[in-house]
Amino acid sequence: MEKFREIAEEFAREEDAVGVVEIILILVVLIGLVIIFKDQLTALVEKILSKITKQSNSI
Repeated sequence: MEKFREIAEEFAREEDAVGVVEIILILVVLIGLVIIFKDQLTALVEKILSKITKQSNSI
């Protein structure tokens, strides 16, 4: 029974490390996408903000 508990605790610790690695990989991919599409994202945000500004002035 003690051996099973040790194995379960080790597995739980191992799974935490996997979760951290997954989060880091997701962040790396997101940062890469932002870098690749920086110009398009900037243009999109500027277009959205200008539209919001124009519509708020008409109210």
